[in-house]
Amino acid sequence: MFEALSGKLTGVFDQLRRRGALNETDVMEALREVRLALLDADVAIEVVKDFVAKVRDRAIGAEVLDSVSPGQQVVKIVSDVMIEALGGEGAVPLNLNAASPIPILMVGLQGSGKTTTSGKLALRLFQRQRKKVLLASLDTQRPAAQLQLQQLAERAGVASLPIVPGQTPLEIAARAMDTGRREVFDIVILDTAGRLSIDDALMDEVKQIRAATNPAETLLVVDAMTGQDAVQTARAFNDALGITGIVMTRMDGDARGGAALSMRAITGAPIKLTGSGEKLDALEDFHPERVAGRILGMGDVVGLVERAAETIDQQEAEKLARKIAKGKFDLDDFASQLRQITKMGSLSSIVGMLPGAGKLQAQLGDKDIDKKMLGRQAAIISSMTIKERRAPDIIKASRKKRIAAGSGTSVQDVNRVLKQFDDMSAMMKRMNKLGQKGLMRHGLSALMPQGRRPF
Repeated sequence: MFEALSGKLTGVFDQLRRRGALNETDVMEALREVRLALLDADVAIEVVKDFVAKVRDRAIGAEVLDSVSPGQQVVKIVSDVMIEALGGEGAVPLNLNAASPIPILMVGLQGSGKTTTSGKLALRLFQRQRKKVLLASLDTQRPAAQLQLQQLAERAGVASLPIVPGQTPLEIAARAMDTGRREVFDIVILDTAGRLSIDDALMDEVKQIRAATNPAETLLVVDAMTGQDAVQTARAFNDALGITGIVMTRMDGDARGGAALSMRAITGAPIKLTGSGEKLDALEDFHPERVAGRILGMGDVVGLVERAAETIDQQEAEKLARKIAKGKFDLDDFASQLRQITKMGSLSSIVGMLPGAGKLQAQLGDKDIDKKMLGRQAAIISSMTIKERRAPDIIKASRKKRIAAGSGTSVQDVNRVLKQFDDMSAMMKRMNKLGQKGLMRHGLSALMPQGRRPF
C-alpha cells in the first residue's frame, strides 16, 4: 500500500546520494520534497510538521554535512524518525496479562472489517497461543451480524456465544463473560456494533460495555483505505474510550499509507496488528521498523523469510534441494514452486517486501500482479503429459497447440512458461555450480543470465 510514497521518497534519496557533499540548502530542498510526499500520502499535517522538524534538527549539523556519506546519513535519520513515528522498534504484543477469561473489546465503524478481524484474532490466539477463545457478537444493529460471527467462529474452530434474540448489547456482554467464567475460557472477544459515522448513541453504548467488562484490550479496527477519515475515527474513539491498540485492515489495498504514519502520533496507541485479505489467517503483527523499511525502499526481508517459513512445505523444499544438487529440475518441480509462492500471498505483496521494490515494480510495468498469472502457468503445466513435464525439450509446435487448447491459453503463453522454466533451470545450475561460498562472494548477479540485472 506504500508504493506511491516509497517511490517518491526513494527518488529524493537517490538525488541526495548522487550529490556527494551536501550543504544546508540541499538538505532543506530534500526535506521540502519529503514534506510534499508525506502530505500527498495523506499523512496528517501536524504529524508531517513534527516529522520534518525532527529530521531537520538532526540532519543540519556538522556531524552529517561533514561526514563521508552525508546523503546516506540523512536517509538513516529519516528512517529513525519514521520508525519513531510508527511506534518504535519491535511489535507491541497484545496484553493478555489478566485473570481469565480475558475480555478483548473490538470497536470501530461499520465497514472497517471489525467482525472479520474478530474472527482472525480468534484463530490467531487459538492456533499460535493455544488459547480457548469465545467469540461474542454484541451487534444488534446490523442484520445477520451475529450469524456472520458465528460462521467465522466455526471456520476458525473456536466457540461462539449462542444467539438469544431480543437481548441488548450490555446483556449479551454480561452473558458472554458469565459463559467465559463457567466454561473456563481463556479469552472472550467482544465484537461491538459499528455505525456508518461516529454518533453519541454508538459511543454511549461502547462506554457502557467497556465499563461493565473492564477489557484488557480495547482494540480499534480501522480501514487503511479511508486515509484521513481513519485518523479522525481513531481520534474520536481514543478521546471517548482510551483505546489500547489499533488494528489496521486492508493493508494490501491501493491506499496512500498516510493513516499508518499518523495513528501513533494522533492517539498515542500503538498499531498492534494489520489485516490483509479475507483469509482468516491474514492477520500479522505490526513491526514499525519493517514498515519503515518498505516505505523507504529497503524492503522487509525478515518478514519475507518469516512468511516463507510459515507457508512453505519443508519436506517438499528438501526434496527439491536434493534434486537440484543432482542437477535435476523439471516442470513438475517448477509447478511445485508456483504452488508454494501462491501460498505466500499475492505477488504484489511479496515483491513489496524486496529491497528496491519500487524500482522493480516500475521495471515490471504491472502494479496489479496477482495470482491469475500463477494460475495460468499452473494450468499450462497441468495440461502437459507426464513425459512432457519431465522432458520439456520434446514440446514442439503441435504439442504447444494441444497444451494451449487444453489450458485455455495461447501458444505464446505456453512459450512464456517454457522460457521461464529454462531461465529457472539455468539459475539452478549456476547456483549448484557456485555453491554457498561462491554465491556469497558474487551475489545475486551471478545467478542472472548474461546481460541481465536483477533490478
